[in-house]
Amino acid sequence: MLTQQQSRGFLIVHGWHGSGQNHWQTWLANRLAAAGEYVRYPVLPDFDAPRLDEWLATLRLELSLLADQEERVVVCHSLGVLLWLHHAVAPASVSVDRLLLVAPPGPALCVPEVASFFPPPLDGTALKRSAAEIRLVCTDNDPCCPERAALFYGRPLDIETDIIAPEAQHINEAAGYGPWPGVEQWCLTNTFPM
Repeated sequence: MLTQQQSRGFLIVHGWHGSGQNHWQTWLANRLAAAGEYVRYPVLPDFDAPRLDEWLATLRLELSLLADQEERVVVCHSLGVLLWLHHAVAPASVSVDRLLLVAPPGPALCVPEVASFFPPPLDGTALKRSAAEIRLVCTDNDPCCPERAALFYGRPLDIETDIIAPEAQHINEAAGYGPWPGVEQWCLTNTFPM
């Protein structure tokens, strides 16, 4: 638990096409900010046709803005997860205290618009250097990851994985994930309810 003298900063990283007003990431950013937390929720460049190098540059800038925070927490969704995996293997990558990876897309999603993100680096050692605590949240019925994220990412990266209800699909607005109290609870207390 943080004391009043300590500070905590959150960085929320969206995926391909961004996150709209009714997406859980937008809801989370608003909830954390209303609770007095320091929150960064950038719109990544050209999110409809993203380039890995541009997104990495933005991620590095955003991480530098968390440098003064005693606890740094990053929440990535979808293509944002692959962005983090690329960041983790980069030389001198910045590490954080806690990292939540939500619904990463699998190779089946590799289309020209996002091709620079594939193949994702599956380097568990580098990933564990990038964050002291890491958790993957996914479902077994994600149309963006027919390879099943728990098997394709969780197992080879050897990270703690929570598989939530199949109807959660890509854990986005289309699957009913506007408000998501579970992710807010994880951010504030480091516990994730199943």
